[in-house]
Amino acid sequence: MTADTIFALSSGRPPAAIAVIRVSGPAAHEAGERLAGTLPPPRSAAVRELKDPQTGELLDEALVLRFDAPASTTGENVVEFQCHGSRAVADAVLSTLAAIGLRQAEPGEFTRRAFENGRIDLTEAEGLADLLEAETESQRKAALALAEGGLKRQIGEWQQRLLALSAAAERAIDYDEEDEPVDPVLASGCAELAAELEEWLARPRVEPLKDGVRIVVAGPPNAGKSSLINAIVGEERMIVTDLPGTTRDQVDVPLALDGIPVRLTDTAGLRETDDRVEALGVARAQKLVEAADVLVWLGEPGEAPDHERLIRVHAKADLGEPVPVGSLPVSALSGDGIAELLSQVAELARSLLPAEGELALNRRQASELAEAQAALLAASGESDLLLIAEQLRGARAAFDRMTGRAGVEDVLDALFGRFCLGK
Repeated sequence: MTADTIFALSSGRPPAAIAVIRVSGPAAHEAGERLAGTLPPPRSAAVRELKDPQTGELLDEALVLRFDAPASTTGENVVEFQCHGSRAVADAVLSTLAAIGLRQAEPGEFTRRAFENGRIDLTEAEGLADLLEAETESQRKAALALAEGGLKRQIGEWQQRLLALSAAAERAIDYDEEDEPVDPVLASGCAELAAELEEWLARPRVEPLKDGVRIVVAGPPNAGKSSLINAIVGEERMIVTDLPGTTRDQVDVPLALDGIPVRLTDTAGLRETDDRVEALGVARAQKLVEAADVLVWLGEPGEAPDHERLIRVHAKADLGEPVPVGSLPVSALSGDGIAELLSQVAELARSLLPAEGELALNRRQASELAEAQAALLAASGESDLLLIAEQLRGARAAFDRMTGRAGVEDVLDALFGRFCLGK
């Protein structure tokens, strides 16, 4: 348990209908009683007059809630004041809490205490951080699945199977003869679990869902790239002129297509140039083409780069020129073809994202899972029981790091720093 007691405004910044002020720590109940008099029973709410304990001045009439450790969000004693949501009321209550010796919480400190007190594990904390940052429906659903403990439960199931395998290996070390072959049931159990983890590692990651699928619009100068993006966005985000080489650097536009987060990227026209500044833009555009999740090509179809997810576009279709085979006719001027283009983009982008309702791993989680999978795979082909037991211990350590039970101190500050004040 942390020694000091913290407080913060946990709702949005006033003015609002209600201002929720949270207090957590060993002195939370005492602080609540000093402001509100008697507290309601645990997990109950009651209306109380909040008064400055030093002057007796009435601060507000508020709804007060009490939670006792360990059955609270932080695992500590908690009191919440639901006050009227003016700046003056919130500031008065916060100032009073500071005056009686409590400390204002740092960003994410309530959630960090919940993690340190065993109320949530690291995967749930990561899901909660993603949920607070979610901007699209897909992001919300994926983050909520993590925050509600979906991955935690799955890891728990894997850990139970792994513990059974470790117990079998340790028992064989103690009781089997030295020259006795490894029990095929132990080897097959390791192989089966390794294969299941490999399937999980093959799933789409959560990063494209969080950061947005990068849709790169590329082609030669004056192909209509900037005009197309302006038409998609519905406003003049890109400078459009008749002069070749107008766009000299990447310009990112975040969008949501059918609930899918994407980053639409305009690039410099691909051509040979003696202009040093434009040449830098062309080099950057070439790198973006290589890194694109989906490439929209507005040049000659035969000159399109090789790409796994390529959409060839015949831009300026309103000019009446023949449409090359395999190209989608689009006009930024009339808007024809844009809906079909966005539909194709969304379909390709969706293939890079986790399926609806499917748990997705982030890079850190996938890295730890890969270590566990490699250890199990090595154990499945090992003939020395001592080495099998050691590989299984390595797999257990990887799962512990995945849930935050061990060896994750270096990631905690970065994670909880993503939370807002009062969370």
